[in-house]
Amino acid sequence: MASLKDLRVRINSVKNTRKITSAMKMVAASKLRRAQEQAEAARPYAERMERMLGSLAAALGSATGAPALLSGTGKDDVHLVVVLTSDRGLCGGFNGSIVRGARAHIRKLLAAGKTVKLLTLGRKGRDQLKGEFAPIMFKAVDGLGKPRLRFEEGADVARLLVDMYAAGEFDVATLIYNRFKSAIVQELTVQQLIPFPVPTLSAEQLSAPTSAGVPAVYEFEPDETEILAELLPRNLAVQVFRAMLESFAGEQGARMAAMDNATRNAGDMINKLTLIYNRTRQAVITREMIEIVSGAEAV
Repeated sequence: MASLKDLRVRINSVKNTRKITSAMKMVAASKLRRAQEQAEAARPYAERMERMLGSLAAALGSATGAPALLSGTGKDDVHLVVVLTSDRGLCGGFNGSIVRGARAHIRKLLAAGKTVKLLTLGRKGRDQLKGEFAPIMFKAVDGLGKPRLRFEEGADVARLLVDMYAAGEFDVATLIYNRFKSAIVQELTVQQLIPFPVPTLSAEQLSAPTSAGVPAVYEFEPDETEILAELLPRNLAVQVFRAMLESFAGEQGARMAAMDNATRNAGDMINKLTLIYNRTRQAVITREMIEIVSGAEAV
């Protein structure tokens, strides 16, 4: 049985831990609000830009001279998997779910005979994947979002992808990250970045009538090919930056929930240890009283 001193030391230790987890919960909650606002504000622009490019690319069809980011290399042999995680831990299963999804995706590609290259964005993804996939790890980028997320960081990653693609280092690039749904729910997302995925639109959808009942006819200046060549790299940067915002918001939500659970568990442990301490103290007092009474009777 632990002594009273040991129990007091342990109770004080758990109380100090509870103070830390409570403070981390409040910090994560304060960061979550701003991160959630930024992620939700970025969604409409990114979604509409992607939809607009998809419609334009579908209308262009398989015309010759299409940009490389749209037409692809004509092969499906080399895949670049971009895994976006956080640099810090203590956020529950946030990073674990991304790593499990990345492992499953990479193993599926390797089983299909594909060549895989791995690019990690975030220290946790690098540390957890390098043990199994060190031979295929192409590059690791840490420190994103310090002190705050900036669009230039997403543009730098997009520029790296474009340069690698232009050099013929991969055929398909896929981004794996957690999309923010709520403070306690993040959705694992696997998004193809390169080549740009063209939605399948029917002839009726392409010539859908306007509110006046007349089929929509668009004229582009310059032509569709030049517009896509200019906007596809920008869209890539927008999609990467949006994923960073979603991931950061999900990280703060997961950390807030994890620290809230840790604070509650610390409180429960303090109550249990306090109960054990009181019982032990009562037993010690009772034993001492018995010893005093026994000694008095012996005299």
